[in-house]
Amino acid sequence: MSIVRSDKPFVLAGRTYQSRLLVGTGKYRDMEETRLAIEASGAEIVTVAVRRTNIGQNPGEPNLLDILPPDRYTILPNTAGCYDAIEAVRTCRLARELLDGHNLVKLEVLADQKTLFPNVIETLKAAETLVKEGFEVMVYTSDDPIIARQLAEIGCIAVMPLAGLIGTGLGICNPYNLQIILEEAKIPVLVDAGVGTASDATIAMELGCEAVLMNSAIANAQQPIMMAEAMKHAIVAGRLAYLAGRMPKKLYASASSPLDGLIK
Repeated sequence: MSIVRSDKPFVLAGRTYQSRLLVGTGKYRDMEETRLAIEASGAEIVTVAVRRTNIGQNPGEPNLLDILPPDRYTILPNTAGCYDAIEAVRTCRLARELLDGHNLVKLEVLADQKTLFPNVIETLKAAETLVKEGFEVMVYTSDDPIIARQLAEIGCIAVMPLAGLIGTGLGICNPYNLQIILEEAKIPVLVDAGVGTASDATIAMELGCEAVLMNSAIANAQQPIMMAEAMKHAIVAGRLAYLAGRMPKKLYASASSPLDGLIK
């Protein structure tokens, strides 16, 4: 028996993707592990920290694009390591130059090195400038519904609220704020940061997120390639569960089978 799957496509910047898992490229042991893990994840979009990873700005050094070619993957340059709007905008301009006019970027402006929490004031400033300059901005932000709304109004193409602090693996710490963001959203909402294992990714998708972006959960796993495959299946399972609609929660038990016609 075939299963009818009624789902809208996952579209970013006018392009349709089959995978709803986006992955980072940092923290792996070496380039080969990076390549194998990303292949196992099935991801089509990979994000790259321009300030930390060579994508052509350092001639003579290993280039990430040699193992993750742009004709196979959508490269999503990000502004990790930036702590104000000026730095973030400069980094995006550099990425566009290195990637031949590529406008899709992940904006990330951090508040401090201890928490890596987003600086929402500087994020709003940078988003406004980048949108005016023609960038297609996916933006890492707090789980504040008002900030998410403002970023959408500025013209960002996706908002990416954190589930937990970057690299903590704590999972979705505040599902209630995330639900408000999802209810109000007129642009895609992707969970970014905090995912620790496959069940975290599934929960994000069950809540109705369009996709999930992760790096540490895969790269810091004991078996990164195996975890990458687990995440691929977790995303699919969560999306199907969201579309199917869960049963209502009840305080007391109810029989699985009808009581009529019981043998006496």
